[in-house]
Amino acid sequence: MTISPDLGLYLVTDRELCHGRPVVQIVEAALRGGVSCVQLREKSIPIGAFLEVARSIKAILAPRGVPLIINDRVDVALAAGADGVHLGQNDMSYPDARRVLGPGAIIGLSIESMEQALEAEEWDVDYLGVSPVFATPTKPEAKTAWGLDGLRRLRRCSGHVLIAIGGINPTNAAQVLEAGADGLAVVSAICSAPDPEAASRRLREAVDRHRSKKLTS
Repeated sequence: MTISPDLGLYLVTDRELCHGRPVVQIVEAALRGGVSCVQLREKSIPIGAFLEVARSIKAILAPRGVPLIINDRVDVALAAGADGVHLGQNDMSYPDARRVLGPGAIIGLSIESMEQALEAEEWDVDYLGVSPVFATPTKPEAKTAWGLDGLRRLRRCSGHVLIAIGGINPTNAAQVLEAGADGLAVVSAICSAPDPEAASRRLREAVDRHRSKKLTS
């Protein structure tokens, strides 16, 4: 890698959870609240529309130095000039994605079991998306939730950056970080919030408090 992104507060977009508000509007509000990385996830629109949204969001993020990650689609990441891609277990393999995107791309990988986590230890992925920490309707296809105890066990076994996702909100964010997460990936707690900026700010405060605590301990 040639950059070290701040993955402390990581927004994953979902247009169906935005309640009719444009995804770009949610992203802009989340940035004001302290989001430091954005993953564009578009499961239901044509690739041309996906690419158009990706380029629009890239134009907003680039001047702020905030990376744009594309969910699943390596081709869209390349075409949009995104900073990287997030891969699920059924997407292009990590080694193939790294060959396509090159050493400077940010590549994350979802893991839903300890077996998947241990397999990923041999790869230089930039982060593991620990999915889901808590049961959530945004990932109905996911396996059993890790829970805080599962996250602690994973932290002891993995040398990778761990980004927790699934059911995370301001009320449990501190617990997730204390259990070993390096960052929080959030979907509905920001996308569905009446005030996405305020919701992002509360989550950012939890991340910053945890980091300060680690520095002084």
